[in-house]
Amino acid sequence: MAGQGAGRVLAANLRARREEQGISLSELARRSGIAKGTLSQLESGTGNPTIETVFSLSNALGVAVSSLLSEVAAADVVVVRSDEVDVLSGDAVDLRMLRRIEAAGSLCEMYDQRVRPGKVQHSAGHPGIEHTVVVSGRLRITSGGAGHEVGPGDYVSLVASEPHSYEALDGPVLSVLLLEYPPDVRGPVVLPH
Repeated sequence: MAGQGAGRVLAANLRARREEQGISLSELARRSGIAKGTLSQLESGTGNPTIETVFSLSNALGVAVSSLLSEVAAADVVVVRSDEVDVLSGDAVDLRMLRRIEAAGSLCEMYDQRVRPGKVQHSAGHPGIEHTVVVSGRLRITSGGAGHEVGPGDYVSLVASEPHSYEALDGPVLSVLLLEYPPDVRGPVVLPH
């Protein structure tokens, strides 16, 4: 995650979510497995989190990832410019959150997902259902011990609470990821002051 703006938003939202739940930095460190010093840096806007860090915080707080990374959109038309969205990187995946979508009591997050070849992105699991549409390249998605190879135009859905992984097979993979949360994982978004 690269930009000053994203760090500022994460800092404000992380602090707000933690304070809403009345938990200390020490307790959040215990729940998330992230060092207290690292959490302090994130809350001050000076940390540089990975995909794994943000998902660990999301799980520990029981909130959607977008509750940590998004500001409220106030317009009827929303345009997201690719060069204005910070990248959240992991071992093999770069994610850019494009939009938090709330409708009829449901919450979804839409991501531009790019999978780099040569490594595997593992997830221990997190709330929700992942929906992936491959735009270009070949992707192996493993969940429940079974691997599924997909290519351009193919769609895969998986229960994200189970361990799963993403691996680019022949080169870079461009895909769209929609993360659909269950009704009990919400979390409001706050604008930083």
